[in-house]
Amino acid sequence: KWKSLYEIQGERRRIMRETCSKYKSNNRRIITPYHVSRIFVEDKYRVLYCEVPKAGCSNWKRVLMVLNGLASSTKDIQHNTVHYGNYLKRLDGFDHKGIYHRLSTYTKMLFIREPFEKLVSAFRDKFEHPNNYYHPVFGKAIISRYRVNATKEALRTGSGVKFKEFIQYLLDVHRPVGMDIHWDHVNRLCSPCLIDYDFVGKFESMEDDANFFLHLIGAPQNLTFPKFKDRHSNEERTTTKITQQYFAQLSPSQRQQSYDFYYMDYLMFNYSKP
Repeated sequence: KWKSLYEIQGERRRIMRETCSKYKSNNRRIITPYHVSRIFVEDKYRVLYCEVPKAGCSNWKRVLMVLNGLASSTKDIQHNTVHYGNYLKRLDGFDHKGIYHRLSTYTKMLFIREPFEKLVSAFRDKFEHPNNYYHPVFGKAIISRYRVNATKEALRTGSGVKFKEFIQYLLDVHRPVGMDIHWDHVNRLCSPCLIDYDFVGKFESMEDDANFFLHLIGAPQNLTFPKFKDRHSNEERTTTKITQQYFAQLSPSQRQQSYDFYYMDYLMFNYSKP
């Protein structure tokens, strides 16, 4: 089993590097703190983890906290502790020398997910549940720009954004509000053409990939990747079928434009066109 997982890793890294050399001219660019701002550092097992939201990141942070000795089990760590506790260091918090030392000696990894599925998962999480950041900040701007005859209530709260409106915002070159890490390209979040990742895991094969990674870094035997769903745990995870239901609400050209928007992620991580 390890052997086939090794081979899969080799293939994923090869495709990523080939895509970079074909499309990106930034192979010689200097790595700045900005490029490593999404990378979490675990010094004990010498791991660098680039956080990709909606691809198991909460549970990966739990694993890093256990590796670091900050908790004895992933089960004990609450959602808010993971995201707002600031227990894990980020790579951009180190000086130039500290950044380069870790990039050249630590195991660098990222986990990704099929781009449309990741997008729908983010939409469901941020817009279909009460949220005191995404509704006022993104929701209000999206509704006031893309909804004809929006009610006063909708404009006031920013709640009830429809998927079609969200996609209009995403594809608008003059976006009323900026990008957000939950739907940005992995290509931009993790700079895989500048940083040569040692391990590329996929959400779709999370259990195998995660436990293989833990095996590779010599993690304690009893540490396995947690399976629990972090938020809205009574709700079904975003699947291919659910994703199709959301994309069915769009016009063919919106679907094509959405694919074009994530084209590099599709290519670089070898996902087939939906």
